[in-house]
Amino acid sequence: MPGSGVIVNVLAVLGGTAIGLLFGRLIKERFRLISFSAIGVAVMIIGASMAIGGLGDLGETHLGDYAALVLVGSLVIGSLTGEGLRIEYWLEQFGHKLQQIASGAPFLAPGKAVEPGEKGHTLVEGFVTASLLFCVGAMTVLGSLQDGLGDPSLLYLKALLDGIAAMALATTLGAGVGLSVLPILVIQGGIALGANALQPFITPAVIAAIRAVGGALILAIGLDLSGIKRLPVGNMLPSILIAALLTGFLT
Repeated sequence: MPGSGVIVNVLAVLGGTAIGLLFGRLIKERFRLISFSAIGVAVMIIGASMAIGGLGDLGETHLGDYAALVLVGSLVIGSLTGEGLRIEYWLEQFGHKLQQIASGAPFLAPGKAVEPGEKGHTLVEGFVTASLLFCVGAMTVLGSLQDGLGDPSLLYLKALLDGIAAMALATTLGAGVGLSVLPILVIQGGIALGANALQPFITPAVIAAIRAVGGALILAIGLDLSGIKRLPVGNMLPSILIAALLTGFLT
C-alpha cells in the first residue's frame, strides 16, 4: 500500500524513542555523554561514506571532474538560501513551541542533572537533531518515492535504522527525538504523495548528487553530536534541493 513505508518509519522512531527513554533514565549522565560522543563519531563516518560514495558516482557521469563543483556550489548556494530564510531559527522556534506544550507532561520533560558537571538536554535539541538526521539523505528521497509508487521496502530498511538511532539518541536527548516524526510525516509523506510527478526527474545522477550533499550534512550533524563543532545544518538543508536541480539541469 502506498504510504505504508512512511507509517512504519514513524512507528519505528516512536518505538525507538520510547525504549531509549526507558533505558535512558537508568543510565548515569557520564555514561550517556560518552555514548553520545560514540554516536557522533559513527554518524560522521556514515556521512563521510555517503558523501564520498555519492561524489564518486556523480563523477562517473558526464560531469566527470566537475562533480566536485556541483557539491561545493550546492552547499554554498543552499546554505546562503537557508541563512536568508532562517530555516534553523524557525525550526528551533517550532521546537520551543513544542517544549511549551510538553512542559505539563512529566514524561516529556528533559533530563535533570544529578551529579556535578552534568546537564540536561532540552526538548528542542532532541527535536532539531533527530529531525535533521532522519530527514537528510538520499534514502529519505528515494525511499519515499518508491513508497509512493507502491514499493516501501527501502523505507522499511530506513525505519529499522532510524528506530535504532532514535533509541540511542533518546537515551541522551530525551523525548524531543520522538517529535521528529512530525517533519518525517511532512517531508517523506509529501514526497510519497508526489511520487508519480517526481519520478521522471530522479535520475541516477540526481540520486548521486543527493547522496553526496546529504552525506556532507550528516557529517556536519556528527560533528555536532560529538561536540567538535556546532554547524547550522538546518540552514544548509536547501543544499539538497539545489544539488538535485543543478544536477538535473546539467545532465
